[in-house]
Amino acid sequence: MTTARESPLDSRDSFERRHIGPDAADVQQMLAELGYPSLAALIDDTIPAGIRMDRRLDLPPPRSEHEALEDLRMLAAQNRVFRSFIGLGYHDCITPPVIQRNVLENPGWYTQYTPYQPEISQGRLEALVNFQTMIVDLTGLPLANASLLDEATAAAEAMHMCLAAAGPGRRRFMVADDCHPQTIAVVKTRARPLGVEVEVGRVEALDYQRPDLCGLLLQYPGTDGRVRDNAEWVRRAQQAGGLVVMAADPLALVLLRPPGELGADICVGSAQRLGVGLGYGGPHAGFLATREEHKRQMPGRLVGVSRDVHGAPAFRLALQTREQHIRRDRATSNICTAQVLPAVLASMYAVYHGPEGLQRIAWGVHMRAVALAVGLRRLGHDLGQQPFFDTLTVRLDRALGDKYLARAQKRGINLRAYPDGPIGISLDETVSLADLEALLDVFAEDGGPRASLDELAAVAGTCIPAWLLRTSELLTHPVFGAHHSETEMLRYLKRLEARDLSLTTSMIPLGSCTMKLNAAAEMLPITWRELQRLHPFVPADQAVGYRRLIEQLEAWLCEITGFVAASLQPNSGAQGEYTGLLAIRAYHESRGEPGRDVCLIPVSAHGTNPASAVLAGFRVVPVRCDVLGNVDLADLAERAQEHRAELAALMITYPSTHGVFEEKITRICEIVHEQGGQVYMDGANMNAQVGLCRPADIGADVCHLNLHKTFCIPHGGGGPGMGPICVAAHLAPFLPGHPLLEGAEAGPVGAVSAAPYGSPSVLPIPWMYIAMMGEAGLRRASEVAILNANYMARRLEGHYKVLYTGRSGRVAHEFILDLRPFKAAGVEAEDVAKRLMDYGFHAPTMSWPVAGTLMIEPTESEPRGELDRFCDALVAIREEIRAIEEGRADRADNPLKNAPHTAAAVTAEAWTHPYGRQQAAYPAPWLREHKVWPSVGRIDNAYGDRNLFCTCPPVTDGERR
Repeated sequence: MTTARESPLDSRDSFERRHIGPDAADVQQMLAELGYPSLAALIDDTIPAGIRMDRRLDLPPPRSEHEALEDLRMLAAQNRVFRSFIGLGYHDCITPPVIQRNVLENPGWYTQYTPYQPEISQGRLEALVNFQTMIVDLTGLPLANASLLDEATAAAEAMHMCLAAAGPGRRRFMVADDCHPQTIAVVKTRARPLGVEVEVGRVEALDYQRPDLCGLLLQYPGTDGRVRDNAEWVRRAQQAGGLVVMAADPLALVLLRPPGELGADICVGSAQRLGVGLGYGGPHAGFLATREEHKRQMPGRLVGVSRDVHGAPAFRLALQTREQHIRRDRATSNICTAQVLPAVLASMYAVYHGPEGLQRIAWGVHMRAVALAVGLRRLGHDLGQQPFFDTLTVRLDRALGDKYLARAQKRGINLRAYPDGPIGISLDETVSLADLEALLDVFAEDGGPRASLDELAAVAGTCIPAWLLRTSELLTHPVFGAHHSETEMLRYLKRLEARDLSLTTSMIPLGSCTMKLNAAAEMLPITWRELQRLHPFVPADQAVGYRRLIEQLEAWLCEITGFVAASLQPNSGAQGEYTGLLAIRAYHESRGEPGRDVCLIPVSAHGTNPASAVLAGFRVVPVRCDVLGNVDLADLAERAQEHRAELAALMITYPSTHGVFEEKITRICEIVHEQGGQVYMDGANMNAQVGLCRPADIGADVCHLNLHKTFCIPHGGGGPGMGPICVAAHLAPFLPGHPLLEGAEAGPVGAVSAAPYGSPSVLPIPWMYIAMMGEAGLRRASEVAILNANYMARRLEGHYKVLYTGRSGRVAHEFILDLRPFKAAGVEAEDVAKRLMDYGFHAPTMSWPVAGTLMIEPTESEPRGELDRFCDALVAIREEIRAIEEGRADRADNPLKNAPHTAAAVTAEAWTHPYGRQQAAYPAPWLREHKVWPSVGRIDNAYGDRNLFCTCPPVTDGERR
């Protein structure tokens, strides 16, 4: 196909050239190093011929950055931004500009990787400890995690905690009917495959006597705004042996007695209104806080305080961050990501405003709600008499409700419509006096009198009884009192940023996690008003631009994968796994085969695979891998035959987790299909497939895609992520639904995320990437990703053993280096990982999927010079290992064992090591130009787990944060 780009009259710049690191000359030199005349020859030798695409992807021609931004601007302009007072756990808010510019729009924050190497992640880890401390203070519970995906999935995770704590036989979970409807829907979805009975009803009418109770979920305040005294229901549920979960509004908790003081065992919620935009539903940081006795059942990530080798305090991921993955099919959660970037934003909102600022904001919201309530009552409207924080429910019949909703719409105002007529109004920190006047005008009869705002302000006072008001202190740590001027805040943010390594410094070559370029043109739109300020439940005609963007993106992803339908609702990769398995489960049930509950999973699979399978109600049966790292076909056939009547699915990653294109992949799919099972393909490694082969053509039935990897959504220090699924035609009826999506049904699967489209405000990023790359660019990206990996493997193979290769000796887009032979010299994979920090690099994936190894993935966006620097660093480290092996370096006191070396250690007056300071800190020439210093020495993980401490540490004499 000839495109305008091929015309000699076209002078537009090519985004492909900007995205792909190696230029044409580099590509030819790298190919020559590998012995290939062309990229096509390398790909022919790498990917099995039987699965190669025989045509080009049918995608629009590539657009320049300017063109794509203009086209997306036109789509965004089709959205209509009304003033939304809908509530339902979503509120407009103000992101302080100093935080927006220096965190949200700053690649030094959004291109960081998950803090698995904590010595070069101290900045974001401190921000997450601030987040945890904020949540602990707000909820009155002693332990909080470092964020979850959203409020609804956090509530579902809390239900799992209740199940685990209650023990066998207790599988009934009660939910108050004034919880947010999307939360109820997600809890029901999670409960169904586990055989948990969810009882929804008025909290007064729930049955607290049955012996099978595991937990109770309450909303605080309720979805209709009521602030209720829940003490009686908390007592009854706990006396019956269940745990009590409260889903709470964090801004309301600034004024209200915290759930921990009310007796709750777990508190969940969303930190969205603390400075994180609506974004049509996400990404937003969910939170979960609980009591100490439940710490080992907590889902997600927990940041703890430990110490480094010098005795200095240091932050690192703690406890279940590792345990959940180790547990595999015994895990109580499949969460492997968080919403780190939104959590950092929310934590910095609290740091910037401090306790007095949050109280000012909360009281301002509440007092405006009280004034509005007084005004509405004077107009003759019934609001009930129960206390509220920010949300009012106007009691109306259907006819009057429709009338006032229509009047509001004409004024550019969205209100919440209840099915039987009442109208909900939720206020937020952005509400102005003009907004209050407009709301009163909506509910005033034409020409009728209404009170002035000055008059209402004079009589307004809190409606919250004294015994429900918070008396405990809030945000007492000095970090929340030291950065209230913009100057101080700016310096604090930059100080933390400087303690981290991100893509702004060097490559982050983690296998299976594709830390590729997040281009500025892709990131620019996420803060556009038309995309950021839409409530997720606005009428469909106000989100036309979003819907069209979503439709286009779904169509492109289906073309890329070969499937016919997609859902963008899953808001993480693990959620995508879970959702794909739910579709398979529902498909078997629709065919009258509910007994198909066995899921085959290779032993090399990521820990979330078996965890997701168990959460979806499947029994996990492992499948062996052979000595080359491939699925053992004989064992697969035997397991499939053994469980033929119960076989539901196979979960497989392609290219394999071991970094090769398995030759027998189509036969693997056939074996499963022959026994009536479905094939779920994990899309973590789609970066090697796009434009070259497609999951559907290979034989898969469903595939999830990591938009935060292959399609350029940044990791943001560990989140946000998106894990949409694409499915074959027979699974399309079983994609997730949502009870609040206008014009759609919940479907047999139900909702898996709080918002209908997961985290829509980051979808412009993959839209821009695909639009700018086009078919040829996407295909070239996959080819160069494979080239870069093979080039690095060739450069390193004389120094390290490449553990697995394909039939022709080639690897896919990633490869595994075997470090186990160095154990004889006392060197572990961790030592190499820490020493790489001294060379200015983040370590590859360490000891997974094989213990004692490094899995390296360079991606296509890294230039040859960076690949060479990384290889040079590994070669130099190999020589340092050789010095230990040959006795030229001390086995216990050497640069690897003491890595990473901090500036404080290198410049200390005493230097007792047998090697020099220069070798410690400047082992490579490029470090003279720019050096990233780890802010702490090697961290003692065992000490941190023995002495779990997960809130801001006390400030020592002379320390200033």
